[in-house]
Amino acid sequence: MKPDRLNAFTDGVIAIIITIMVLSLPVPQGASFSALRTDITLFGAYGLSFVNVGIYWNNHHHMMQSARRVDGRVLWANLLLLFWLSLFPFLIRWIGEAGITAMPVAAFGVVLLLTGLAYYMLERALIAAEGDGSRIAQAVGGKGKEWLSVALYAVAVGLAFLSPWVSVAIYIGVSAMWLVPDKRFERDA
Repeated sequence: MKPDRLNAFTDGVIAIIITIMVLSLPVPQGASFSALRTDITLFGAYGLSFVNVGIYWNNHHHMMQSARRVDGRVLWANLLLLFWLSLFPFLIRWIGEAGITAMPVAAFGVVLLLTGLAYYMLERALIAAEGDGSRIAQAVGGKGKEWLSVALYAVAVGLAFLSPWVSVAIYIGVSAMWLVPDKRFERDA
């Protein structure tokens, strides 16, 4: 199977996720900037979630440009990635209601961690479908930034119970590391 349908499906699901995320934002009760202040935590959670969903969409797009073959394992790995991404609207609402507190901040980190692992599983499934000599296998190479991200997410989840704000700072830092699209795939495209 060619990856075109998988790409179209993924694009559609991510568009829906982003739409649901923005619909989670309440309309301010007033016409001034001070009316936004009451929901600043919610807007922050939305911003960080939007950036993360965008990072995954961007890197997914670049990786799939190199893909030539998709099989059942790839389809399921992609669905797993979309499952974890689809939890961001829920997390935004939870943080918006509970604030920057231990459980919602830890849950945010768990979802970030599992989303990262799902993306790794998608990479591995694509390599298995195409073989070790595939363009994806050649592009993937070292995993330093990936494993650093996983380690930081794991530390941040634990720290959420001591200092949720430190965890949020770590989540922002990891997101900043990934803002530039994965160049490994651009070289091969």
